[in-house]
Amino acid sequence: MSIKSQKDFVSGLMFTTTGAAFAWNSATAYTIGSASQMGPGYFPLVLGLVLVLLGGFIMFFSLVVETPDGGVIGEIAWRPLVCILGANLLFGALLGGVPSIGIPSFGLVVAIFALTGVALLADATSFNLRRMLVLSSILAAGSYLVFISLLNLQMPVWPAFVNAF
Repeated sequence: MSIKSQKDFVSGLMFTTTGAAFAWNSATAYTIGSASQMGPGYFPLVLGLVLVLLGGFIMFFSLVVETPDGGVIGEIAWRPLVCILGANLLFGALLGGVPSIGIPSFGLVVAIFALTGVALLADATSFNLRRMLVLSSILAAGSYLVFISLLNLQMPVWPAFVNAF
C-alpha cells in the first residue's frame, strides 16, 4: 500500500504522536479517576486518545484516497515557523518573567502587544504598524475582560515598574 498524500500522512503521524505523548504523560503522571469522578489526568488522557484516533483516520485516508498532486510536501516556510513559535515563547517569557536570567514579568498587556507584533512579522509583505496596534489593543482589552474581570485570574496586568508609581 502506497502513500497517496504525503501531507495527510505526515499530519496524521504528527497528530498520532502528539496524542500518544499526551495520553502517556497523563496516564503516568496524574491520577486518571473515572467518568463519574474525574481525576486531573482524565481529560488529557481522553483528549490524547481522541487525537490518536483522529491521526489514525487521517493516515488511513492518506493511504486510500488519491489526491491530484500526490500531496507532496514542499519546502518548510521558516519565517512563519520561527515568528509564530517565537511569538508564543516571547509571550510566556514576558507574561511570567524569567527569574533565572533576571527578566521580570512585564504583564499581560505588554506580552500581548509583543505577541501580536512578532506574529504579524510572519508575513513580510503585509506588516502594518497601525493594524498591529489596533489588533493588540482589542486582544489586550478582551483578555483583560475575560481573564482578569470575569475569571478573576491572578496575573500581572502591567509591568512591575509601572505598578510602583
